[in-house]
Amino acid sequence: MNELGKMSDPQGVPRVTFIEIDEDAAGQRIDNFLLRLCKGVPKSHIYRVLRSGEVRVNKGRIDATYRLAVGDSVRVPPLRLPSVDERAHAPVPVGAPLPILFEDAHLLAIDKPAGTAVHGGSGVSHGVIEQLRHQRPEARFLELVHRLDRDTSGVLLLAKKRSALVAMHAQLREGQTDKRYLACVAGDWSEPKRVVTAPLHKFLTPEGERRVAVRDDGQRAHTIFRLRERFAGYALVEAELKTGRTHQIRVHLAHLGRPIVGDDKYGDFALNKALARQGAQPGLNRMFLHAARLGFTHPASGEAMHLEAALPLACERFLGQLREVARTPTPAPAPTPTH
Repeated sequence: MNELGKMSDPQGVPRVTFIEIDEDAAGQRIDNFLLRLCKGVPKSHIYRVLRSGEVRVNKGRIDATYRLAVGDSVRVPPLRLPSVDERAHAPVPVGAPLPILFEDAHLLAIDKPAGTAVHGGSGVSHGVIEQLRHQRPEARFLELVHRLDRDTSGVLLLAKKRSALVAMHAQLREGQTDKRYLACVAGDWSEPKRVVTAPLHKFLTPEGERRVAVRDDGQRAHTIFRLRERFAGYALVEAELKTGRTHQIRVHLAHLGRPIVGDDKYGDFALNKALARQGAQPGLNRMFLHAARLGFTHPASGEAMHLEAALPLACERFLGQLREVARTPTPAPAPTPTH
């Protein structure tokens, strides 16, 4: 989805922008969507541009109660955003170069590090997309094909042409991509394969934070888990996404009573704190969720693509520590003294 930072030109002059709706925004009313997007703009102004027809969806007029759908193209008219403008003009930290997994004229795939947001907003001044646009000022088009949570690492795909973006969104909607994640969970796991279809409901906490819960009236969600390795009290599992709901893997695993190690929203908070302590063995100070593989059809060539990102060092080190515990022999009990 295009971000607010694209709503002005390099001189800061507001201009018309078009935003393509993804699954995170789907289902929202257009008025609520614009109010979140255009922070700092008076509510009365948002409703005025809606009534006047300046906001359009798929080139047609809509009213304030219209609910967005995946793939909708929303036309947002020029809006002056005083509270956002200053932040938009602040320098975007360049940071270290993002590891590139694949690039051609149509697509760019990077290995996103954990702790880096994919875009600015919700208290984050900048993310991957802002950083890449800053590093590539000559790029005429650069948009996220999909998202990863801030604390999830791994394969992240971007489009360098609108035609590629539209084609990739169609593949995602129709379930034609192969998305595989690796997660380390707390608890015993003995089944080689487990299918979870618990429906997921999105909501906001009283503090305004986005959360997801298993609920009968939620959206359909489908994850296939496969056991990769067992340890004492932990397991490494592969998650295959059949749908792409917000926090899907995290919530499905928590629902099974096997939360992801280091998950600060749905995890075992006491365990996370113990693992993050200085010198902890085993120790981990991030969420162990990694987008390891992405398969899709190239939108221009039709070639079958399979992109992979190796496990980060912190995750490999944690697994190594778990394996070391398994290899350490248990001392034999002391013989019972005889009299």
